[in-house]
Amino acid sequence: MISKNQIKYIQALHLKKNRDSQGLFIVEGVKLVTEFLADEGITVKQVYAVSDYLKKHHALLEKRNVAFTEVDVEELKKISLQSTPNQVLAVVIKKEQLLTKELLQSQTNLFLDDIRDPGNLGTMIRIADWFGIRQIICSKSTTELYNPKTLQSSMGAVLRVNVVYLDFEDLLPSLAGTPIYGAVLNGQNIYTSNLKPGIIVIGNEANGISDAVLAKITDPVTIPAADNNGSESLNAANACAIICGEFHRQLHYKA
Repeated sequence: MISKNQIKYIQALHLKKNRDSQGLFIVEGVKLVTEFLADEGITVKQVYAVSDYLKKHHALLEKRNVAFTEVDVEELKKISLQSTPNQVLAVVIKKEQLLTKELLQSQTNLFLDDIRDPGNLGTMIRIADWFGIRQIICSKSTTELYNPKTLQSSMGAVLRVNVVYLDFEDLLPSLAGTPIYGAVLNGQNIYTSNLKPGIIVIGNEANGISDAVLAKITDPVTIPAADNNGSESLNAANACAIICGEFHRQLHYKA
């Protein structure tokens, strides 16, 4: 049984201002919550779940010493942001994520410049994870990492990719000699470019890369369209997937 105060407390975390002030966020669904519980670097504060989930994952909850409350389906609906909640919701303590300069200087990284759609951000984190990119730097105007839509779209990749928020100017001292690739409409053909480990900049969904960041791009690249193409541009997350895939191919599979 969940109390009215608990319901209000969890519903308050649906809002960013409350997530920020409390240092907490919500994770939902069997797969995602179980992954968070299994990660020893994450602190899960409380779990609210139906009896089937609690029975199946009792050992994991006990191992991690996580408090839990059994709820029924109707109670879960009251605290969930999903139209059809999937068995379990967890309240998790935010983990401070700092820039890892070693990753920045030795591997391919992503810089997301003013990405506004939480679903796009989550998808890009998942893309980075798929292609072995271990760090994403987001501009401070990029949408929130702990937005429930971001977390759902990432499908657990947030546990494996270091996501930090930092202005591009603050990165520059650590980027000396590092190629800065920018996804633009009039760059070099990415398929014929000789790609090296560097930082890949993906711009805002509507406006692309901001002028301030664009001025720092050393290697503008583009995804060529078919000759009969009628579209003006690609979705930011789709473009990110194609570019990351080509980097992965060239850096790991090029003959």
